Amino acid sequence: GMAYAMLAGLPPQVGLYASIVPLFIYGLLGSSRVLAVGPVAIVSLIVASGIMPIANGDVTTYVLLALTLALMVGIVQFGMGLFRLGFLVNFLSHPVLVGFTAAAAIVIGFSQLKHVLGYSVPRFDHFYEQVGYTFSHLGEINWVTLSIGLASVAILLFFKYRAAAIFKGWGISESWAIPLSKSAPLIIVIGFTLLVQLLSLDQTVGVKIVGDVPAGLPPLTLPTFDLSLWALLLPTALTISFVGYMESVSVAKSLASKRRQKIDANQELIALGAANVGAAFTGGYPVTGGFSRSVVNFSAGANTGLASIVTGLLILVAVLFLTPLFYYLPNAVLGAIILVAVINLIDVEAFKHIWDYNSGDAAALIITFFAVLFAGIERGIL
Repeated sequence: GMAYAMLAGLPPQVGLYASIVPLFIYGLLGSSRVLAVGPVAIVSLIVASGIMPIANGDVTTYVLLALTLALMVGIVQFGMGLFRLGFLVNFLSHPVLVGFTAAAAIVIGFSQLKHVLGYSVPRFDHFYEQVGYTFSHLGEINWVTLSIGLASVAILLFFKYRAAAIFKGWGISESWAIPLSKSAPLIIVIGFTLLVQLLSLDQTVGVKIVGDVPAGLPPLTLPTFDLSLWALLLPTALTISFVGYMESVSVAKSLASKRRQKIDANQELIALGAANVGAAFTGGYPVTGGFSRSVVNFSAGANTGLASIVTGLLILVAVLFLTPLFYYLPNAVLGAIILVAVINLIDVEAFKHIWDYNSGDAAALIITFFAVLFAGIERGIL
């Protein structure tokens, strides 16, 4: 949650706030029994690209616009669900979404390289400018930060691709092996936080850390109702509403099919819309269903929305009592978590399948991919 908030250009605690009340609301209203709602990579990237030009570097305005965006997304999704417009999602082109997601994954990955390399990279309007700046300043690498980042990536990849099989080989049941294999982010957060604190790496070698994360209940917040700002945010809100919903429903359907369960598309829109409205008034930002968290939920045996509520309660406990422990958390670890998380978003197999099936669909995928990379997120998907 904190990693995705930083990707969105927001303070890390906003990611935690967005992972509390929305989970309670979705747990009560959602039709999926295992979908885990919260901040996700693609939505965070769209938030950053939509708000950055309007906020002009003002942090207070930036946070206010993120709240407003959550409210707008909530209204759009809730309204679509109420008027039973879930069927419209059937007309969103799968190849376009595959191309968009792959390009977004590359943009997200490059946006996190600065945390792993240990030097500042300003935000640019175009992806190629960011790439050029990153490679032209490689002489500024902080080698200790890079070591922490690479070690984090290595541990995450090992747990992602090898750990489950090893745990099963040790005789551990699948219901435990899969959740344990997903615990790598927790392990590297604890391990490298302790390392930085014990060796004072933030002071001696300049390893950048998260710093103070405010403790306490999520604040009650009020989005802006300035219609001129709503007009500026509308394209971003519509993009998040559709893309977030598509990601959420595809994950929910995929997991439901394994248990021969059904998903109600319109009810999902209502639940996600209500969750986003909840985020807007409790210090969060736009949320949707995430793949990694939902798989953990599924593997751990979640059978009802109560699993989502339990997760929200645990994050609430963390926000109330554990935030001082995040002080020495290296930004490189959060960057590594996002880098590994977005690897799955580049679906080479889907591209091969689409290419074999229909060259016109493949052309749509390729055009979308390069449009997102060179024209930007919203223009590219448009």
